[in-house]
Amino acid sequence: MSVAGDHVPLAERLRPRTLADVVGQQHMLGEGMALRLAFESGQPHSCILWGPPGVGKTTIARLMADAFDAQFITISAVLGGVKDIREAVERAELARSGLTSQRTILFVDEVHRFNKSQQDAFLPHVESGLFTFIGATTENPSFEVNSALLSRAAVYVLQPLTEDDLRLIVAKARAIDAVPPVEAAAADRLIAYADGDARRLLNTLETLAVAAAREKLAEVTDEWLLKVLGERMRRYDKGGEQFYDTISALHKSVRGSDPDAALYWLVRMLDGGADPRYMARRLIRMASEDIGLADPRALRLALDAAEVYERLGSPEGELALAECVIYLAVAPKSNAVYKAFNAARAFVKKDGTRPVPMHLRNAPTQLMKSLDYGKGYRYAHDEEGGIAAGERYLPEGMADPGFYQPVTRGLELRIGDKLREIKARNDHNS
Repeated sequence: MSVAGDHVPLAERLRPRTLADVVGQQHMLGEGMALRLAFESGQPHSCILWGPPGVGKTTIARLMADAFDAQFITISAVLGGVKDIREAVERAELARSGLTSQRTILFVDEVHRFNKSQQDAFLPHVESGLFTFIGATTENPSFEVNSALLSRAAVYVLQPLTEDDLRLIVAKARAIDAVPPVEAAAADRLIAYADGDARRLLNTLETLAVAAAREKLAEVTDEWLLKVLGERMRRYDKGGEQFYDTISALHKSVRGSDPDAALYWLVRMLDGGADPRYMARRLIRMASEDIGLADPRALRLALDAAEVYERLGSPEGELALAECVIYLAVAPKSNAVYKAFNAARAFVKKDGTRPVPMHLRNAPTQLMKSLDYGKGYRYAHDEEGGIAAGERYLPEGMADPGFYQPVTRGLELRIGDKLREIKARNDHNS
């Protein structure tokens, strides 16, 4: 095993030089796929690369510059500012006015960190064709990138690398003798720890290579791996069965109204390295699936907990997640909305496209009114009790499907009473 030359990071030594070298992202880079076609078109276009860390955003941007023989300028939105944008514009103008009239690709890493005015600064130069803009972001560009800039850029969604992708990277590191042989159990743990992030995997392999060389180790074993990396290793397989078993235990503890158990599994996952944002998303799901209208405050509290975590981060924001999980556990439970939604979706999927009844149709023009659109519609607010008793809102000929059946707990007790009252009035006036 060689750790020489080793001023060059392993990630750089294994950085793909051609599209064929890229590991993963075949849904975009495979034959006939969107980004592959963009490379083959001969004409670069502005785009946003959206995906989690370590999935190849920077690599793809560099390869695009190479493919079009373009000057490659990179700006970090975390560290950069208007001065960096101005300098990039000057370099692009110089390249375009030179003898070779070279294109420029401007790569902005973590573009969502730039504010609106900073993002707006790119617009005139993108429109004039001075440079091709490529932004990389880990956040949803619909929310974090200005609509004006977004409208001028294609969005490509990158996925976390699969286990097979990560195993291939380990094999590539072995092929250049960058790391010693890795025991199967140790490789499994490394891949689970990487959690789809090639950069994390490569940095960890590099750490192991240095430690193994120092100890003259012939093989990386699972036991040695845990000893060397200690707390950096996850306490459960983040991408495998134990991870899903643990989140299942949390969900079922909430559903079973056991706040202590729910809190225990939440802390187990956080302590094991689960992303608190992922945990927040799961809590929001639990509030919708298992509590629903029995206590609508649960969903609002889950959303608030997610927002608090975004504002405070770890560890302070984790207390909001703990507050939420306890509330969800003690809240009255109902899966009536969950069951109703699934039943309605199944019905619509197998049913034909039924026409909207004439009295429910919109009639914004005189022609539509003359065709009886909206004719006979009864405005519920003008009716006794705000209910147009006997009115039908389903397509003609469709029986009442009874999708929503409220449970006799929490707020749904009152909802059930209300629905029975409405049904009685409808039956009386039908």
